Amino acid sequence: MTTTAHPLFNWSPDAVVFDCDGTLMDSERHWQDARAQAFRDFGLRAPSGFAEQAKGVHYADCGRLMAESVHKPELTADLTTALLRHFLALVADDPVTMPGAVELVRSLSGRLPLAVASNCPSEVVEGSLERAGLRGHFEHIVVPSTGPDGAPVRPKPWPDVYTTAARLCGVTPERALAVEDSLTGMESARRAGLRVVGLGPRPDGDQAEHADLWVPALHSPELLGWTGSWAPAASGGDVE
Repeated sequence: MTTTAHPLFNWSPDAVVFDCDGTLMDSERHWQDARAQAFRDFGLRAPSGFAEQAKGVHYADCGRLMAESVHKPELTADLTTALLRHFLALVADDPVTMPGAVELVRSLSGRLPLAVASNCPSEVVEGSLERAGLRGHFEHIVVPSTGPDGAPVRPKPWPDVYTTAARLCGVTPERALAVEDSLTGMESARRAGLRVVGLGPRPDGDQAEHADLWVPALHSPELLGWTGSWAPAASGGDVE
């Protein structure tokens, strides 16, 4: 694919908002291991297909899904607590960036505002990015929380984290680009009004419409060619 083959390449954003888990940091495997360990704590096993169902889901919602998947809703709080405990231990021991993440972030840093919008707890995002040497490149980190005005910032697939990230970057959502690996996160970004780069194999059917562009990795030539063409503080134009 060349940098003129896709209509999105006729546009450039004024800010970029990255997901963290599975996009910048290779931590999805830690979530999988943490889920398995939490299930084992209670003598349980995840049902078939649960890993894909849980991908990108906020850990509190994941704890509820875990309990419901084994028909033990009374274990929701305990499974959620165990899940987060195991994950924090795993990610602290082995923070790993996704291929191309460091190079792409560094190439964009200082050229336009960068933010992270994640469903992970803030201490996980901040700590992972710090250990990877990426934290200083991001002006804002947005996670589900209660805002200073008392209004909730709800987790993906609600649009709140992306709406908030764009606002903090000083741009309208339509002028920002989201980079995401999960369908849950892509739905969140699209609901907020951002254009979306989907990371990973392009899925079949309607799921492909979750992203404006699909790339196999952050160091894919088509993505690097496009982002390398952006001018600092790009004003961009409409997609044709």
